[in-house]
Amino acid sequence: MSVTPEDVSKLCTLARLEIGPEESADLATKLSEIVRMVGELQAQQTDGVVPMAHPLDQPQRLRADAITESDARDRYQENAPQVERGLYLVPKVIE
Repeated sequence: MSVTPEDVSKLCTLARLEIGPEESADLATKLSEIVRMVGELQAQQTDGVVPMAHPLDQPQRLRADAITESDARDRYQENAPQVERGLYLVPKVIE
């Protein structure tokens, strides 16, 4: 699939970006190359490949699960205009 400068201008309109015609042509070329590379990746056989979180086979170092800060919710909520049972009350914005 090839990305055209017209496609780029439509995307820029939707994203509310402003670019010039020379940038549009350059961006179309770069986006077409990205789409081509994604197509190559999708064509590869990945059956039997185990998903991994990290390319190196190393255990993840975890920190100790310890409380490091005290609960200061009541102090923080003193500045709020409206609080009820520990929750901030805000005006309804969706009907």
